[in-house]
Amino acid sequence: MNDTLQQWLGDQIGLLKDQNLYKPLVVMDTPSGARITVNGKPNVINLSSNNYLGLANHPNLKAAAVNAIGEWGAGAGAVRPIIGTMRVHIDLEQRLARFKHVESTLVFQSGFTANAGVIPTITDGDDAIITDELNHASIIDGVRLSKAARKIYKHNDMNALEDALKETSSAKKRLIITDGVFSMDGDVAPLKEIVALAEQYNSAVMVDDAHGSGVLGGGRGTAYHFGVHDKIDVQLGTLSKAVGTMGGYIAGSAKLIDWLVQRARPFLFSTGHPPATAAATIAAIDLMENDPSFTERLWENTAYWKAGLQKLGFDTGISVTPITPVMIGDEGKAQEFQRELFNEGVLALAIVFPTVARGKARIRTMPSAMHARQDLDDALTAFEKAGKKLGLI
Repeated sequence: MNDTLQQWLGDQIGLLKDQNLYKPLVVMDTPSGARITVNGKPNVINLSSNNYLGLANHPNLKAAAVNAIGEWGAGAGAVRPIIGTMRVHIDLEQRLARFKHVESTLVFQSGFTANAGVIPTITDGDDAIITDELNHASIIDGVRLSKAARKIYKHNDMNALEDALKETSSAKKRLIITDGVFSMDGDVAPLKEIVALAEQYNSAVMVDDAHGSGVLGGGRGTAYHFGVHDKIDVQLGTLSKAVGTMGGYIAGSAKLIDWLVQRARPFLFSTGHPPATAAATIAAIDLMENDPSFTERLWENTAYWKAGLQKLGFDTGISVTPITPVMIGDEGKAQEFQRELFNEGVLALAIVFPTVARGKARIRTMPSAMHARQDLDDALTAFEKAGKKLGLI
């Protein structure tokens, strides 16, 4: 091994530790649930999972996955455009299209690769991309892959968005990109206003709905929640959060999907999903569409959790979704709070730079449909004890 590289790696890791930015992996020894065994500690209340609806360990999904392995085997065996597309992959994409009320969908290996696939594939050097300053890292990287000019507008500021549209009037095509639900603060993009500006200035709109999928609009996302799904050109959804499996997808017109099949590089050069994943995802969509109790419990628990934290005196920021940050500010204090919470039997992870800006560290909590009221009450007791010990409340 090269000594220069190894020295550099060691120095960088040491620097992260000195700045309270180093985060070791946490390891679960049980399925994703309301209470888990993590890092060897049993019965820990899980407030860090994106498993919003509790579907990741649902018996319907597990049965569908097992049956698919028996019928289709363990893997697809090739990239999708060659011979890695099985009937179960097509069934999933058609099921997603019906659920999202769009003409067509295309499934990618993750939401990250979906952004890397669609953004540079539908924009070129004569175009302009106009993107919210707090968009997800996968959007940022997807934009970097494009040859288009780019404008970043102040978060959810419609005056700034309109200024950016005026400044890019010479572009051949323009694409506004925003998260539907912003993953660190839990606030929501004003899609009606964005669509209105897009129509006024002849711009296309793309919404990354990773944290809106399964959560808002009866599970169909923020575009459906606001009633503008028929006016959004590109919808990105995830399968790895509320849906409980793995992957991301693009939903839109048949022409959009046809073009991505021909040219989106992450799709062209990645093996198709294991058939078990595709089948389990279909089972999840069936549950989401036919049983509203999952999302109802999610939102009941979200309201209870937010109210409990606020009553204790914690600052939960601007969140209006299940994503509930507990704002701390200092990176070291946030990591210390995480450790104290874990000692009290709660897994709620600190979010620090570069995921959020320096000085904006927080504990991000994620109530879900899995949690019983006792789980949330016990977690609030832990937050109160740890918060008072550290002088946060």
